[in-house]
Amino acid sequence: MRALARTQTGLTLIEVMIVVVILGVLAAVIVANVGDSPDKARITAARADIATLTQALKMYRLDNLAYPTSEQGLKALVQKPATQPVPANWKTGGYLERLPNDPWGTPYQYLNPGRFGEIDVFSLGADKLPGGEGSGADVGSWNL
Repeated sequence: MRALARTQTGLTLIEVMIVVVILGVLAAVIVANVGDSPDKARITAARADIATLTQALKMYRLDNLAYPTSEQGLKALVQKPATQPVPANWKTGGYLERLPNDPWGTPYQYLNPGRFGEIDVFSLGADKLPGGEGSGADVGSWNL
């Protein structure tokens, strides 16, 4: 009598459960590492914008011997201020084509004199409030 050899094909329930657990762990690790990437990208974009605004303000100061006042604000980089002190050597066409908003959709802030330096250019971050932590922390010319 010949015994027929039976072969099993497929996976057992335990093997399937082990694969699902491994995939779950991998997914958790990936989500944890990628989850805060949009916040990091926004902070990096804000720093780049602030660096550009700061350079434009330095060019303004080279031409006009002073930074715009806080009242004139960053708008002085795209439109010649009409309030005192009116810049005598304002560059035709301005120092920027347009003023960007921060990555959270809020205009950048400007102080002259600044709290952290001669001038401060900053974003209030995701929470749109002074101070904060994480993505809600202020991003400014003092921490580039």
